[in-house]
Amino acid sequence: MGSRSYTNLLDLASGNFPAMGQPRERKQLPRVMTVPGVISELDDDAASDVPSSVVQDRMIIVANQLPVKAKRGPDNKGWSFSWDEDSLLLHLKDGLPEDMEVLYVGSLRADVDLSEQDDVSQVLLDRFNCVPAFLPPDILSKFYHGFCKQHLWPLFHYMLPFSGNHGGRFDRSLWEAYVAANKIFSHKVIEVINPEEDYVWIHDYHLMVLPTFLRRRFNALRMGFFLHCPFPSSEIYRTLPVREEILKALLNSDLIGFHTFDYARHFLSCCSRMLGLEYQSKRGYIGMEYFGRTVGIKIMPVGIHMGQIESVLKLADKEWRVGELKQQFEGKTVLLGVDDMDIFKGVNLKLLAMEQLLKQHQKWRGRAVLVQITNPARGRGRDLEELQAEIQESCRRINETFGRPGYEPVVFIDRPVSLSEKAAYFTIAECVVVAAVRDGMNLTPYEYVVCRQGVSGSESSAESSGPKKSMLVVSEFIGCSPSLSGAIRVNPWNIEATAEAMNEAISIADSEKQLRHEKHYRYVSTHDVAFWSRSFYQDMERTCKDHFIRRCWGIGLSFGFRVVALDRNFKKLNIDHIESAYIKSKKRAILLDYDGTVMPQTSINKTPSSEVISMINTLCSDVKNTVFVVSGRGRDSLGKWLAPCKKLGIASEHGYFVRWSADDDWENCGQSSDFGWIQIAEPVMKLYTEATDGSSIETKESALVWHHRDADPGFGAAQAKEMLDHLESVLANEPVAVKSGQFIVEVKPQGISKGSVAEKIFTSMAESGRQADFVLCIGDDRSDEDMFESIDNAIASGILNSSKSVFACTVGQKPSKAKYYLDDTADVINMLETLAEASDPSPSAGNSP
Repeated sequence: MGSRSYTNLLDLASGNFPAMGQPRERKQLPRVMTVPGVISELDDDAASDVPSSVVQDRMIIVANQLPVKAKRGPDNKGWSFSWDEDSLLLHLKDGLPEDMEVLYVGSLRADVDLSEQDDVSQVLLDRFNCVPAFLPPDILSKFYHGFCKQHLWPLFHYMLPFSGNHGGRFDRSLWEAYVAANKIFSHKVIEVINPEEDYVWIHDYHLMVLPTFLRRRFNALRMGFFLHCPFPSSEIYRTLPVREEILKALLNSDLIGFHTFDYARHFLSCCSRMLGLEYQSKRGYIGMEYFGRTVGIKIMPVGIHMGQIESVLKLADKEWRVGELKQQFEGKTVLLGVDDMDIFKGVNLKLLAMEQLLKQHQKWRGRAVLVQITNPARGRGRDLEELQAEIQESCRRINETFGRPGYEPVVFIDRPVSLSEKAAYFTIAECVVVAAVRDGMNLTPYEYVVCRQGVSGSESSAESSGPKKSMLVVSEFIGCSPSLSGAIRVNPWNIEATAEAMNEAISIADSEKQLRHEKHYRYVSTHDVAFWSRSFYQDMERTCKDHFIRRCWGIGLSFGFRVVALDRNFKKLNIDHIESAYIKSKKRAILLDYDGTVMPQTSINKTPSSEVISMINTLCSDVKNTVFVVSGRGRDSLGKWLAPCKKLGIASEHGYFVRWSADDDWENCGQSSDFGWIQIAEPVMKLYTEATDGSSIETKESALVWHHRDADPGFGAAQAKEMLDHLESVLANEPVAVKSGQFIVEVKPQGISKGSVAEKIFTSMAESGRQADFVLCIGDDRSDEDMFESIDNAIASGILNSSKSVFACTVGQKPSKAKYYLDDTADVINMLETLAEASDPSPSAGNSP
């Protein structure tokens, strides 16, 4: 069945893509396949998914900007290009295998005329292995300065749009531009990708919906994503109107990386609260099951490129003599700040702390100097203009109050500063202060530590051949803070505490500075950018190792698209096939779950319709059939709902009570009739119920079930885990099993499961000379997996013959021990009606133990 696919994804997401000013693509007639295989477009110019070239072991790195500098030639003619040595993307290849080719996809920091784009693309591909994505000016402005900088950047740094003038209200046209830009990037990746050989590594918040475009085209693509900024708490993130679209798009990656556990925890919490997904930690790796795929979560802070910093240090000696700076600040203690001009960098908070330091500790007047280097702003807007004015005013006030001839307490450098000049300042600074109120990583402290260590053979290192020392005052709200255990961590909003931390940092004994420096240098020098990229690549390899041995279905429209990955032997139950096997068989066992199988989960009235009753009666009336409903519900409810089905067998409470027909008595299949454990378990459950709003206890004849579906997702899951441990402890000597399920914790007698009742039915049939030569077992949840497993056990033990017709079937396309699936309850009823029509009713038929 056809549906509009990813090339028209923007239409589906917003409804007014043509308003963007980009014409609709006339030739593309995409579709979503609902059968196993690769999703493809039916294009005139893209008839297949055959890649343009076959390259082994290749990594395609996709980011908003290429690691290339573009410069206009003389007289505005032609272009010259060079590597951007400051780019993280350029250096991460050091951690990849030596024989792995690296291809870059991204935009240029230059406006290239339409007539020049083809030539520029060819030069960049031939000389730099780069594929440029050229964004139309209207999309570029709304994409980068609009959605990225006005919505995502503030929100991910915990700024909410409280008013139209503060942060900006959500603008759907900016979201449309964001999606359009991501689609353009996807086209560039598709042009060069070999989906069976290449890895794709996507970087940062500019391209968070790109995984959906690529996954839609290549179901088994090996793809990772790394977020270089903070991921906010669920309370902040959930205010974003397109919150679920972005989460689902990210989950189309195989591995999602974050700098810190806090960022990863916030992402996992959002997935839990908004999508109902839970994560598991296994052997040190965190993963989430998402429609049969395991999406890995990677926590690894990025590092710096040691070689680049060391080479810059040598340049610093030549191009900007460290000696000049030492002479300029002779007799002074230099504190240094290096930040972007950004509202989240806390530059003015740092200046206020410096002012407080000079007020509280007069000994530093005339001696302590704060050198603040501020890189040019990347964004624009009124907030930045107000920030710049505030910083300028603070600098003027501090210098007027505490300055004197020959002494300026704040040296404010508001211009582009070369790496070599910055390294020179690092070299002479006693302490670096980072007061950002929120920052994804911030590598300034790492760079400072390496610069203070110096390199052998340089002029500055020769001059300071004694013990190396450094001090750091860092905000607790930046990504590098957890890895710098020797730094003095501060809350930058607490001006007084930050000032005291600065005083402590420059007053502390040299021996202590040396020890802290050594500790930091060991970490920074070993956890460099190569270590980071190598670790991410290895985790991507591990996460993707089973990609090409599983069957994949692409389902869903717009950002609801996802890939269902299942075992290759898992297939939809063919009604004609099962009907043929049914007609040929002589002894049949039919086991049906109730809720979610013959009765929809969403139905409030659980009484079966007259059509379902008639169908079950027809199946039961065939002398060849043994028909059972196997459910977790109580026997009273099932007995009442299924009362008209006199010949139907019922197994209630997962098989604790079994009745072969309405004329038979209920059998108790429990190994013990001692329910003294209820007196122990129930008070514990009541305790947690009182403490957990939205939870409840269900009391069955044989079991106690604690439900927390309506509780807060995070708190309910935590309480469930705590209760599970508590119950296992107090019931350790009781004949019961304590299990957790989806939003439940259940205590029930040992040995009771749907699997055990299935084996009992198969065994009874075999012992009475009616060994089943046809088995149909259908269910929709975890408890039914025991039934599917029991079929394999019965075959292994000879109770069932492996050569006979066995149909273990789950409801819904999801990972299962069953080999077949049907889409929903309607499919189940349709299939059962087909079998009922093929039955041979007999008045004397009925279940028999």
